[in-house]
Amino acid sequence: MTEELEQLLENLKLRAIAARFDEMLAAAEAAGTPTETFLTQLLRAEWAARQEETLRRRIRRARFPEEWTLESFPFKLQKGVKERQIRTFAELAFIPKAENIVFIGETGVGKTGLMIGLARKAVQNGYRALFIKAQDLFDEMYASLADRSTRRLLRTLARVDLLAIDELGYLNVKTEQTNIFFKLMEERHRRKPTLISTNL
Repeated sequence: MTEELEQLLENLKLRAIAARFDEMLAAAEAAGTPTETFLTQLLRAEWAARQEETLRRRIRRARFPEEWTLESFPFKLQKGVKERQIRTFAELAFIPKAENIVFIGETGVGKTGLMIGLARKAVQNGYRALFIKAQDLFDEMYASLADRSTRRLLRTLARVDLLAIDELGYLNVKTEQTNIFFKLMEERHRRKPTLISTNL
């Protein structure tokens, strides 16, 4: 690759092409690949790299505490979980319909794992998700009262395609926090789905 080409690729932020150009050019020359096909291969490599980076960013922003997926969930060990129903949820039809899902059960039955698995599936399909522990959510809500950022917090949380709230159970909640939480649920109602896990 010439220095000028390298600089142009850098300026255009075509990093995948820059990284793979020499290798792909050598392969194309050896195979006698037509120029148009070679260009298509280069651009496809760039597009795939950008898609992967976008997915990595969405997963990072979702703040999943674990790497759980539905594929790795131990359905055979969790007899109370209806695998067929979860597989239906995994088709993600509940997202455009803005239907909420509540996972209820004792500690250790896989509620959090299922919720993360569904949210990860949503992220892999282009949706933005956010995972948050209920206690952390209520703490953020209470803190927002002090700096008057409640409206901004609600706007941010209301816009997330899929909000996953974990361990909504025995919390010491102040009236102000409850009011903000119900306002959030009201703003998401029939617009965006929410996943909730609880042991109550």
